[in-house]
Amino acid sequence: MILNIMADGQSIPLEIPDNMLNEARPVFDKMDADMDNGWQMGRDWLDNPDPEQRCQIAADKLLTALETDNRNMAQMMAAYILSKAPHVETVVIDTNGEMTETHFM
Repeated sequence: MILNIMADGQSIPLEIPDNMLNEARPVFDKMDADMDNGWQMGRDWLDNPDPEQRCQIAADKLLTALETDNRNMAQMMAAYILSKAPHVETVVIDTNGEMTETHFM
């Protein structure tokens, strides 16, 4: 499956192996457990991020992975987003430091 990433005017189609969603479940569970303890999103501390906010956090990590050319981490974060929101086809990542401005289509 493909997740389209839009950031800084660039469109990046990121291919996610179908089996990654199931095989990475323990990693996703760990991510959720970490976020259950709260997360700093910009200026705001969230005690328990909702599913969309969790996807925004993963999208921020995805952007960092793309910037550092860490394709495996980018795929993992994209797979996390798809595991939470399977209907999403495109992620428009805010690159101005505001995770809450990241949108999913």
